[in-house]
Amino acid sequence: MTHRPLDGLLVVALEQAVAGPLCTARMVDAGARVIKVERSTGDFARGYDRAGRGDSSYFAWTNHGKESIVLDLKTDEDAQLLHRLIDRADVFVQNLAPGAFARLGFDTTELRAHNPQLITCDISGYGESEAVADKKAYDLLVQAESGLIGISGGANELGRIGISIVDIGAGITAYTAVLEALVTRAVSNTGSALKVSLFDVAAEWMTVPFAQHVHGDGGPTRVGLRHPTIAPYGAYETVDGRLTLLAVQNEREWEQLCIDVLGRPDIASDPRYGSNNDRVANRDVLELDLSNEISTLDATTFRDRLDDAAIAHGTVNSLDDLVNHPALRMREVVSSDGHQLGLPAHPIRRDHTASVFETGPVPKIGEHTAEIRQEFQQPPAPH
Repeated sequence: MTHRPLDGLLVVALEQAVAGPLCTARMVDAGARVIKVERSTGDFARGYDRAGRGDSSYFAWTNHGKESIVLDLKTDEDAQLLHRLIDRADVFVQNLAPGAFARLGFDTTELRAHNPQLITCDISGYGESEAVADKKAYDLLVQAESGLIGISGGANELGRIGISIVDIGAGITAYTAVLEALVTRAVSNTGSALKVSLFDVAAEWMTVPFAQHVHGDGGPTRVGLRHPTIAPYGAYETVDGRLTLLAVQNEREWEQLCIDVLGRPDIASDPRYGSNNDRVANRDVLELDLSNEISTLDATTFRDRLDDAAIAHGTVNSLDDLVNHPALRMREVVSSDGHQLGLPAHPIRRDHTASVFETGPVPKIGEHTAEIRQEFQQPPAPH
């Protein structure tokens, strides 16, 4: 049997929605045992949609392989059981609404006092600034608050990033933080207190437009399927109505595009397009010149010429195109109803494949409650 990186690790998760569950889902994929604590109605993400063969798509993606226990943490009995779970755990992750964990009578500092090797990870919306700490934070709201939406979309229309990018980013950041803490614990034999907020993640990802705005000549404007600071870099329509995204990265590629792909050396030598800065400044007329040529070609011919000229390009694909993409790798997840569910594969490829995708099914609400209660009915031995 192949050893997985986090084999033997016990993770307790008081989690909901996307960020917390994705963090611990990565731990499941790496071999950890994750016990998911739910209320009697279950994680509300179970009901986002029904695309997961009985489960929601988000829930199936971020919860397969976990064990589910239902607890009523307002009762002394179940609160004490959660304490016993955490006392034996290596990692505890929670992403409840602001202040909810404290209102239940729990404090992560006290949890680590009982279990000095414990790694706690609190995921919040806005961190601890008093001005915003109590605000509810959902993915789209944080996209907006962080300025991400302000630079996304077309010139005349704001646009949401098409997936829950901030939730996903916070979950992966939290997972990275936990891995760092595990390395630290291996050296120091002590746990860590980690805190990750959706806003911090989104703001840090906005570093380049932030720096351009504060320290440069102004941040990027909304440009749709264009690059804000490189031209030509965007989508062009061919005669058959298909969109191809091309990216010219240097002057050599610019000349190859004009001469080898379009057969228009006069465009390459036009002084209005003499450098990338010139092309950005004259983007509208540049794109008109290019579109007039590209629109006479079919997509296959255009893309073949781009390949021959070694100019980077991509197809603006639909979801149907993704399903049939030659680079797409798949994994099988078993839904809580026992159905096979094909989903995109885990992005990490290891030199031993047996440990990559072997996880259990999506758990039913409270599916493992009785077994976990039995296992953790006694307090752990002193640390």
